[in-house]
Amino acid sequence: MSRLVVVSNRIAIPDGSKASAGGLAVGILDALKQTGGLWFGWNGEISAIGEEDEDQLGIVKQDGITYASFALNQNDYDLYYCQFSNTVIWPAFHYRLDLVQFQREAWDGYCRVNELLAKRLQPFLKDDDILWIHDYHLLPFAAACRKLGINNRIGFFLHIPFPTPEIFNALPPHAELLEMMCDFDLLGFQTESDRTAFLDSLSMLTQLQKKGEKQHRAFGNDFATEVYPIGIEPESIKEMAEGALPPKMAAMKRELGDAKNIIACERLDYSKGLPERFLAYEALLENFPQHRGNIRYSQIAPTSRGDVQAYQDIRHQLETEAGRINGKYGTLGWTPLYYLNQHFDRRLLMKIFRLTDVGLVTPLRDGMNLVAKEYVAAQDPDDPGVLVLSRFAGAANELTSALIVNPYDRDEVAAALDKALTMPRTERISRYNDMMAVLRQNDINHWRESFLNDLHAIAPRADDHEVANKVATFPRLA
Repeated sequence: MSRLVVVSNRIAIPDGSKASAGGLAVGILDALKQTGGLWFGWNGEISAIGEEDEDQLGIVKQDGITYASFALNQNDYDLYYCQFSNTVIWPAFHYRLDLVQFQREAWDGYCRVNELLAKRLQPFLKDDDILWIHDYHLLPFAAACRKLGINNRIGFFLHIPFPTPEIFNALPPHAELLEMMCDFDLLGFQTESDRTAFLDSLSMLTQLQKKGEKQHRAFGNDFATEVYPIGIEPESIKEMAEGALPPKMAAMKRELGDAKNIIACERLDYSKGLPERFLAYEALLENFPQHRGNIRYSQIAPTSRGDVQAYQDIRHQLETEAGRINGKYGTLGWTPLYYLNQHFDRRLLMKIFRLTDVGLVTPLRDGMNLVAKEYVAAQDPDDPGVLVLSRFAGAANELTSALIVNPYDRDEVAAALDKALTMPRTERISRYNDMMAVLRQNDINHWRESFLNDLHAIAPRADDHEVANKVATFPRLA
């Protein structure tokens, strides 16, 4: 069996701790263990310019997996990561062109780092390895590999949305990015809308030939596209959520008494719709005053990318709004909104999810949103909470038994919260069972195996490039 090589911006290097890995890391690790694989990526460290050794890689071997990691110098970190990845691609792909800050120097740095990573990876590769590349930091990676003569099968999975042509084509290097992406053999997306948006952007730029339902040719390359909605490990989540509560949580449960708790948890990011969510909660208190004093909304939002101005701005906005809402509606004995700008251990979060009556997941745009799936999986089957979910999260395509809302409509979200807080147990159980059936069928293992099976079915490129990138016919992509 061909060895699997995974390339991602960050990698989960084993450190001997017992901290629980996220669902995605677990899924990737399981795939790597099956064939004895390599995981290659940035270790999160930043070295001083001039001090780093471009060929210096940290190597760790454990359970048949080789972890090869590297540091970025400050200049590459600024241009590749902070600037182009997170102030151009991230906002644009989340439909926030107003936050895009394009600089040609950052684009050049983004391409340079991708080329450097391909060069560092090349000595590790074997002829029959298959490469699985992850996310928006590495859109040019296949093109960089092809320049070096790497003909291995290379698959790519985009974890975030792909924007419509009207958005994507506003990016100055959109043409270069699209041509680079066609050097992948298989491109995977979270939803059919994302896949279609990519192909629409491509067809507006160049001649796009169809060689099958999901097989295409552009810029002289054959490639396949498919939808692979990422999943979770529902049974693992259920196990984490069950069991005795830590003392502080047990005390919190006693303190709540009969009051109902709304929970929301995501990293601090403008794509998550947090200010809009706070206003929707305010609308709930205003439009449905019977809930005042009987509910509590807890928003967990740890800081991410704190050195990017847009993230500093949203943090200040949320602190202001939380204070205003609590000042307007709170009493001496009741605080309506708890805003926690801190990180919680994942195992503890699953227990918190199980204790809450409503999970509020209303991003303005999200590739999938695994928190929505984890909330459902953490519930008590005999007395589950209700999920209120944005229609603009990829998860809404699968979790159709959630209360689906438009996050821009605060009154609609408020009405959904009222419905969730008053929903009879029989209806809650029915909705829970429907969603759990989907989560079990489309779990993280199904996502991983579907992608890798399709990638294995593609014939590797020929050395002479005359019959380059031949795509085999296989059931899922035919």
